[in-house]
Amino acid sequence: MKSRKVFVAGNWKMYKNIEQAEEFAEEFKKIYKPVKGVKVAICAPFLQLQTLKEAFEDTDIAVGAQNMHFEKEGAYTGEVSGEMLTELGIDYVIIGHSERRQYNAETDETVNLKVKKALQLGLRPIMCVGESLETREAGKAKTWVRKQVKAGLKGLTMKDMALVTVAYEPIWAIGTGKTATSKQAQDMCKYIRSCIAKEFTEAVADKVLIQYGGSVKPANAAELLSMPDIDGALVGGASLVPGDFMKIIAR
Repeated sequence: MKSRKVFVAGNWKMYKNIEQAEEFAEEFKKIYKPVKGVKVAICAPFLQLQTLKEAFEDTDIAVGAQNMHFEKEGAYTGEVSGEMLTELGIDYVIIGHSERRQYNAETDETVNLKVKKALQLGLRPIMCVGESLETREAGKAKTWVRKQVKAGLKGLTMKDMALVTVAYEPIWAIGTGKTATSKQAQDMCKYIRSCIAKEFTEAVADKVLIQYGGSVKPANAAELLSMPDIDGALVGGASLVPGDFMKIIAR
């Protein structure tokens, strides 16, 4: 039986304005009941972060960003630094989401720089890895994911790893309605843990939280989270609906 906590994080992507974020927070607080051994976070667009921090101030619900730059400041038009996030008291930051890699030229190298910067500032990174359908069908899924894990965690210490969450998000299951079977998800999450063990130690790897992300819904959350190496979920669309998100947390 695994001793690790469960970590359920919502990823709002580019949804909800400030008024809608306020409405969500008020509705969610009415139905939210802490579950023993379960950590909860909502990762929202930058403009909604302060609203959510204030709304959840007296709760155990954490707030995360969906990206950050690895530099403190500079001529990086349109970017937000980790220092700006810490000024707001942000807890988590998603790094290397497949949509960032696909649409915003994220690389394993920039992911690594961002993970290091987040840790330096006391932010807890949620580092995403995952393969495309083409890569999986070519039988190269594990090779691809191993490369992402190794490169993303390069130069980290064993102490650093206590603050890192790894999210396995098969690209073919994000926003498509398709979900990896619990067996497929468990198989890859177990493999990711073995990759972490090779880079660090089995003792370190055994404590790292590994989430699954990819069309997680109330209907499939319980089965996915029952798997021995799946320690939580990075939830997309279902995290936009208070009732659905709570059902996943409570599963």
